[in-house]
Amino acid sequence: MSIRLYVGNLPKESVDRQALHAVFEEFGEEVSTKVIKDRKTGKCRGFAFVTVPTDEMADQVIEKHNGQAFMDTTLKIEKALPREKAKGEKESSAPTPSPTTKRTASTNKKRQTTTTTASSSSGSVQPDPRWADDLARLKEMLAAQASNT
Repeated sequence: MSIRLYVGNLPKESVDRQALHAVFEEFGEEVSTKVIKDRKTGKCRGFAFVTVPTDEMADQVIEKHNGQAFMDTTLKIEKALPREKAKGEKESSAPTPSPTTKRTASTNKKRQTTTTTASSSSGSVQPDPRWADDLARLKEMLAAQASNT
């Protein structure tokens, strides 16, 4: 069974798939890369996926290349969440705008962020595990600020 790895913190400029693939070529021909690009601009959206054949190889890639420099940025590599699971979480936490209401993308994003934050504080939605530690630290900092005032 193949394992997908999320490669984050890529520069938001034109990232060549072959250049990224060259980083992982030592692991063999079975490794494939896919740079995620913006449909309008064609520039990298800041992340990519690397697919490796085994879980052991995935662990080796993460151990060796997580934190490695690539095009003046530090790579962040971790196992990708299954697509169905991520899609289900997004649908359950994101509000669905009514078809009669017109909203701009920024308005939808603000609304989605507000709703997600409110529902996650009630305990019904768990934070993304990739950012859970950062979120916990932020909550502690906010609590400390509130108690100081």
